[in-house]
Amino acid sequence: MINKISKSEHSKMQNPFIQFFKYIYLSLKILKIVAGGHGSTRK
Repeated sequence: MINKISKSEHSKMQNPFIQFFKYIYLSLKILKIVAGGHGSTRK
C-alpha cells in the first residue's frame, strides 16, 4: 500500500492536515486573546 501512494496523493493528504493544524492554532490564539481580554476588562 505504501508503494501505491504517489507524490501527488501524498501532497493532497498533507494539505488538509496543514490547514487543520493552522485552524486549531488560530482558534487557540483567538481563544487566548478573548479570554485575556475578558479577564482584563472584568478586573
